[in-house]
Amino acid sequence: MIVKFKESTEKKDIELLRKHLIDLGFAIHESVGQTYTIFGIVGDTTKFDMNSLYAFPSVDTVLRVQEPFKKVNRKFKLTDTIVDIGGVPIGGKNIVMIAGPCAVESREQVDLTTGLIQAAGAKILRAGAYKPRTSPYSFQGLGPEGLGILKDARAKYGIPVVSELMSIEDLPLFLDAVDMIQVGARNMQNFSLLKELGKIDKPILLKRGLANTIEEWLMSAEYILAGGNERVILCERGIRTFETATRNTLDISAVPVLKKLTHLPVIIDPSHASGRWEYIESLSKAAIAAGADGLIVEVHPEPEFALSDGQQSLKPERFADLVVKCRRIAEAIDRTLD
Repeated sequence: MIVKFKESTEKKDIELLRKHLIDLGFAIHESVGQTYTIFGIVGDTTKFDMNSLYAFPSVDTVLRVQEPFKKVNRKFKLTDTIVDIGGVPIGGKNIVMIAGPCAVESREQVDLTTGLIQAAGAKILRAGAYKPRTSPYSFQGLGPEGLGILKDARAKYGIPVVSELMSIEDLPLFLDAVDMIQVGARNMQNFSLLKELGKIDKPILLKRGLANTIEEWLMSAEYILAGGNERVILCERGIRTFETATRNTLDISAVPVLKKLTHLPVIIDPSHASGRWEYIESLSKAAIAAGADGLIVEVHPEPEFALSDGQQSLKPERFADLVVKCRRIAEAIDRTLD
């Protein structure tokens, strides 16, 4: 349920209603705008007469929220959430480029790639220290050694880092080594993991599951916000369909749908969506035009010899060209890509 106060309501009147609702056993999620204040009321409101709240002179509108997701709901928070990643804001008017190799392979590889992507315009480094692979015989990542390499790259280049967490047991290592924790598609509904991530003060990049609906995806985000961590970014990375021409099918319509349903930032992963480097530019430009808040792109100095997903990795010079083209589109829709 949502309560919207009248314009310029005094604080004492807001506190009066807050106490009344808390006494009734409800939890309050408050959103304060320049003119209006909104209460998102969490709890069992099925038997509560919401019209009784109009008895408070400060109340303007009372609405019952039909969607099962509450805290991620735009009705609960009218303004867009901006998540700070080591000094880099995601959300709002600016568009952010996140780039790097699929997997950490060596210190030299990460060092070279980081310098090149940063010079091209990337603001955040992505790379996997732990790699969830379909085949148990594929390269599984360097683990703690890989996290150490990423941590050193962050210190050397002053660039924030995002990497995928696969197990709750490894969480302490990630808290120290990365600026944002990625939850991969296979773990989108790992509710035990999501609950733990709700307890920490660290941004979470939540990828959409292989065949999950937008509502299921938002419910996973709700797990994190319900635990107290409101620093969540959604990442569309393509879903599984009958089509085999690409690795997955990029649901570009998810961007405007999410922008309507939630206040959380939305980014696109064109690399996993396409599975082919030659499609990344088109999908990236389409994502920005659709309203995405950023891109996460796989870049490798030598894709031909990559230990993981070389076929969907751009060479650094192609990435630099992509940034230039995406910047033009950003300007055309009255946004910026610094």
